[in-house]
Amino acid sequence: MKCSTYLVGSLFATLAAAAPSTPGWRFDLKQERSGIVALESIVVSPTLVVFFDRASDDPLQINNHSAWGALWNLETSTVRPVNVLTNSFCASGALLSNGTMASVGGDPNGFPGNPDIRPGNQAIRIFEPCASPTGDGCTVFEDPENLHLQEKRWYPSSIRIFDGSLLIVGGMHEDTPFYDTDPALSFEFFPPKESTPRPSEFLKRSLPSNLFPRIFALPDGKVFMVANNQSIIYDIEANTERILPDVPNNVRVTNPIDGSAILLPLSPPDFIPEVLVCGGTQTDPLDPSLLSSQTPATSQCSRITLTEEGIAKGWEVEHMLEGRTMPELVHLPNGQVLIANGARSGFAAIKQVPDAIGNSNSDHAVLVPSIYTPDRPLGRRISNAGMPSSGIARVYHSSITLTPQGNFLVAGSNPNANTTVGPGIKFPSEFRVQTLDPPFMFVPRPKILSTPEKLGFNKTFTVPISLPLELTRADAKVQVSLMDLGFSSHAFHSSARLVFMDAKISGDRKSLTFTTPPNGRVFPPGPATVFLTIDDVSSEGAWVMMGSGNPPPTLE
Repeated sequence: MKCSTYLVGSLFATLAAAAPSTPGWRFDLKQERSGIVALESIVVSPTLVVFFDRASDDPLQINNHSAWGALWNLETSTVRPVNVLTNSFCASGALLSNGTMASVGGDPNGFPGNPDIRPGNQAIRIFEPCASPTGDGCTVFEDPENLHLQEKRWYPSSIRIFDGSLLIVGGMHEDTPFYDTDPALSFEFFPPKESTPRPSEFLKRSLPSNLFPRIFALPDGKVFMVANNQSIIYDIEANTERILPDVPNNVRVTNPIDGSAILLPLSPPDFIPEVLVCGGTQTDPLDPSLLSSQTPATSQCSRITLTEEGIAKGWEVEHMLEGRTMPELVHLPNGQVLIANGARSGFAAIKQVPDAIGNSNSDHAVLVPSIYTPDRPLGRRISNAGMPSSGIARVYHSSITLTPQGNFLVAGSNPNANTTVGPGIKFPSEFRVQTLDPPFMFVPRPKILSTPEKLGFNKTFTVPISLPLELTRADAKVQVSLMDLGFSSHAFHSSARLVFMDAKISGDRKSLTFTTPPNGRVFPPGPATVFLTIDDVSSEGAWVMMGSGNPPPTLE
């Protein structure tokens, strides 16, 4: 009996050793490099991401000069240059209701290596929907004389709103020292709705640290905005601003004192909006000569529910596991939020503080991401358990975006005035590209086999699916998310949105029935990605057009 017990014990030990370990999060370094610093990124098709940099001396070439636009192929992890006319440095952008990507604003300066560069601070760059999965024949269109913003804007923000057009907010006109001393204190639209921009008292009050305001389209059509430490709800149709409580504890959250922010998932039937703001710095002096690359970033996250009761209650404060300046908050398809990138100390911008690290105003890069789970109790929502280290500093001018494949594309970082690489440089121009792959990438996943090309609002659809045996339990948690993957620039994912849809899987586990949002205020009409998640295992996304696909403005 002793021998038998020993053999059985040995067998179990052998099986345990041979059993595969539970998959975890992984960073995957791609063989090909980006060729340009990917300081801005936006998914424009199921297979393509547009990168923008400044007009500079990046290694990727086009037409006998350095490129500052590129297409990254998500299927092959390869890059191809895109010709850009105006300087897209520190611009914003979004997808319109017809699927066109519009990049707006940018740098007024040129670059000595390319005399043909045009100023970018009034630019509008158009990337039409691209049918080619590899980007063949797909280009950026520009016509600076006839297609331009009403006001010069460098460091603006933009979002798609309820009629499928863009609201463009703030920025500055020309070069300024560190913070905003030449401000664009106004809003405008693309396509234009009026002959002149709309003045904003909010942008005036939030000076001087109010570049790249964090702005969100709410499910009633209004817009929530936070800049510096101030917040408002802006009613586009009435052109009124409602002042909300300040971000607590003197924490400032917009460039050059960058925190990040995100609209938390919206759920039926009420689609109650909540906003989360994380990181930045608790500071009063804004003169860079009085600041330091070692100034600690805040660990504070502040959350507000945008109902009358929630506004009266004010911001609810919790804390990340470390201080972060220049983090970025990005949705997962299951409703969690990834907190990635940034530094533990210092500020955005380039070589203005007395003790810059090389050219970087920040130091102590945060290499390990965290996960925020919105529906957990206060104080237990943030964890980095099992999260890997990226091994690559992603500080100023880095980007990250969720992809239709379900992982995160991570690129960029360049707190330098041009391409700066070589030994001894702590924060170089970063051309390495990674994906951050969730655990579900390494297990059998659900599949959405097909969807209609267009989904109408307030409609019910049934689509075929395929489920692995492991995900066919009758009591499995089923989530169907409709997502705008957003535009990543300067620690902010503008237009990013996740709307859960009521959904049910058929008894034979072969079809999925879901009901779309009621109107274009809950989800602004335009491109969307549908994910099916079962017990936190997400499918690849299905790329669809939410709404008619008509050009803006389109009320749906």
